[in-house]
Amino acid sequence: MKFLSLIVKNALRNKRRSLLTITSLAMSLCLLGVLIAMYHAIYLTEAPANQARRMVTRHKVSIIFGMPVYYREKIAQVPGVQAVVATQWFQGEYKNERQDRRLFFPRFAADVDRLFDVFTSYSMPAEQKQEFIRDRLGCVVSDTLANRLNFKLGDKITIKGDIFPFEIDLTVRGIFASEENLEALYFNNKVIEEWLKSRGSNRSFAGTFTVLADSPDNVPRISKAIDELFANSETATRTESEQAFALSFLAFIGNVKLILLSICAAVTFTIVLVAANTMAMSIRERTREIGVMKTLGFTREMILGMVLGESALISLLGGAIGLLIAAGLCAGVRAAMGSMIFQLQNLGMEPSVLALLLGISIFVGVCSAVIPAWNAARMPILSALKFTD
Repeated sequence: MKFLSLIVKNALRNKRRSLLTITSLAMSLCLLGVLIAMYHAIYLTEAPANQARRMVTRHKVSIIFGMPVYYREKIAQVPGVQAVVATQWFQGEYKNERQDRRLFFPRFAADVDRLFDVFTSYSMPAEQKQEFIRDRLGCVVSDTLANRLNFKLGDKITIKGDIFPFEIDLTVRGIFASEENLEALYFNNKVIEEWLKSRGSNRSFAGTFTVLADSPDNVPRISKAIDELFANSETATRTESEQAFALSFLAFIGNVKLILLSICAAVTFTIVLVAANTMAMSIRERTREIGVMKTLGFTREMILGMVLGESALISLLGGAIGLLIAAGLCAGVRAAMGSMIFQLQNLGMEPSVLALLLGISIFVGVCSAVIPAWNAARMPILSALKFTD
């Protein structure tokens, strides 16, 4: 610590070069910070307590295929199952959604009398719940969605169907709060069943069944039991935790985990090269100065420590600035994509992510300077004093 002032002065000796290096490191570590925060939010964040008890059963081949609605009663009889609700993704278009994607929000048809038995984290006044069940064309929306699109009780919401090509006029009968901070709209799945009957089809089906287990520990056992129940039927199923089901949609993009890790590795390697180039130039310019320091009694270890300290300090400054920018970008990504990718709703600079990134900053600083610092520390005094750039 007694050489700290000397380390700081040497690190900022060439202010223009130091500023450019710190800026480069800040931008690179900002990108790295956002990527690591996304990886942490998607793959390492534990599901909330209520979500950890929920599973989703879908068609084994693909989610685009439906399942007979009577599966619901059979699933309910599996030991450990507390409640089951059938749901169907409606899609459709709200207003001019295709031109303005800010108007997008998830829309589901569901068993209105079972919805809140499964989604226990949804809270809504009892009178609103009763109105929702009573009104065949009623719907409920999350408070997050209501605040964003200014929905109020009694408002009319018209959705033009595409998967189910008919227009549906819904009335907001309730606004529910959720600790999961999601955006969603639910309406009565009997609306879809009646439309199918009007087209001559008496087939009732569900896109998915959301199942509530009595304990998170029983989720794997119950999932296996449900799939074994329909293993030999014409419509086999696949059951997985709700969190795993949500992550499966990312697989449509590709191997997101590998993509994130590859980009992080490439960015880290680039940062090391940038910092190494800076330190190599800085040490080369001060070769004779290092020779003078050795004549004054500075040991190899002292010189090595000071040079590594300079590099670590520059890298740490760049990292700190980059993390501040990354925190702001995470907030923007969370606001823009939180309604589409559930895991990104809690995207942010968690303490573990901050610690990792600051550690990477120091690691980059040390790695980038270790070779030029070692060469400078072991250079003979006469060679250093004779050196000319």
